[in-house]
Amino acid sequence: MKRTLLALLLAPMMMVPVQAAQGGCGFAQQEEGGLFATCDQEEKKEVILTGYLGFDELRQQPGYEANFDAYQADAALVAKLAAIDTPTELVVIVGTWCPDCHRETPRLAKILAEANNPNLSVKYIGIDRSRTDPEGLAAQYDFQRIPTIMVRRDGEELGRIVESPEVTLEQDLATILGAE
Repeated sequence: MKRTLLALLLAPMMMVPVQAAQGGCGFAQQEEGGLFATCDQEEKKEVILTGYLGFDELRQQPGYEANFDAYQADAALVAKLAAIDTPTELVVIVGTWCPDCHRETPRLAKILAEANNPNLSVKYIGIDRSRTDPEGLAAQYDFQRIPTIMVRRDGEELGRIVESPEVTLEQDLATILGAE
């Protein structure tokens, strides 16, 4: 009796094929009867770091060392950034899950390391996939995409680089800072 009732309830669902949701998991009709779970992508295991992030935490992200080592910054532009004599802060909103951040964050760190200018400071704020962090640090900045690199002086924003530079990071920074 229970099997018959269950079969009657499930029969309409088995007649209509259900497709997997785009990029996710769903159910598909199998020829040998019944619905079977399907999944378009493998499950990812990732650690998402949020809040203020330090250099050591960023260095441990996938590809960081390779991207840092491989990047060849324009020495003439780095020299101009090294000559900045006014305290300037870079606020960088990053996602440790974001491929663009994995590319641009090490490049920025390399430029700043080569410039070796104590007047250029950087603050990294990590966000999760919903663009938030538990402390609400990123909420005080208006951003839509990541990485967002905001160049600030005396509490005022001079400019920003969003997702990827227009030319190169060092060129865009020099342009924003008027150090061209």
